[in-house]
Amino acid sequence: MDHPVFVVPGIGNSGPLHWQSVWERAHPEWRRLAVEDWDQVACNDWVSAIERQVAQSADVNTVIVAHSLGCLAVVHWAARHSRRIRGALLVAVPDPIAPAFPALAATGFAPLPTERLSFPTIVVSSSNDPYGSSDHASRCANAWGSRLIEVGEKGHLNADSGLGDWPEGLELLRSFA
Repeated sequence: MDHPVFVVPGIGNSGPLHWQSVWERAHPEWRRLAVEDWDQVACNDWVSAIERQVAQSADVNTVIVAHSLGCLAVVHWAARHSRRIRGALLVAVPDPIAPAFPALAATGFAPLPTERLSFPTIVVSSSNDPYGSSDHASRCANAWGSRLIEVGEKGHLNADSGLGDWPEGLELLRSFA
């Protein structure tokens, strides 16, 4: 990619077999969100961290690639800040009011912003994601003005999904170029 890429993992920080980590190893110039605690997450803390770290690059061509809870943090960040970026790939958007959502470990994410985002976005959804239904992904994509990509039954689109380096996802990320 010819543009800066900012990786925003979900809760737990996407382990070494997660496609985000695999992509980062292949692209050491990419930056990853840095937060104090990956396991006890407050929305406001992550939004502030995203703002600080995206502001450091000051590049309107930055592309964000977020997974799970990271997607929710990016959307809250976009609703609160007017910083311009090239776009965001939002993968496996969880539903913060669903029973499976880790409400004890992740606070402040509901309600989700429902405004159209000021930059292009792609929402990638799996039909059997335990943290967010296809209907939820569709509602989010519609509200945010996102392109929706449904990839079939692939779970939470994480390391347990067996995606490896997930070339289809990388092509979606490259589409922002």
